[in-house]
Amino acid sequence: MNHLWIQLILVVAAVAMALVFVWRWDKANTRAWKRIAFTLFVIVNVVAILWPSGVTKLATALGVGRGTDLVLYLMVIAMGFLTLNTYLRFRSLEKKITDLARTVAITEGVRHNNDRLNAPVGSER
Repeated sequence: MNHLWIQLILVVAAVAMALVFVWRWDKANTRAWKRIAFTLFVIVNVVAILWPSGVTKLATALGVGRGTDLVLYLMVIAMGFLTLNTYLRFRSLEKKITDLARTVAITEGVRHNNDRLNAPVGSER
């Protein structure tokens, strides 16, 4: 009976996280595979919260001693994936910003040069 409260809190948190993600779908360009993976992640979380002995049975079947160890290993892999995904996204954004800055600089340089060349002779700027 004691663990019922923590299960309730964890399930509500997982469902709230899923709802926030669903509401943000139209505002963020989220790829379909990320949506599917996140949905599966939330479902697996809820199942693991409601049936913790199942995680231990799965861990034992996979050769891991405890269910908590299995969850930890999976979270380390997920964190590595998220870190790599964030790094690649930042690299892509940095390249786009650099290209944009170069384009603006060239455009402004051409405009400034055209203004200078088209100025009347003898006029000071």
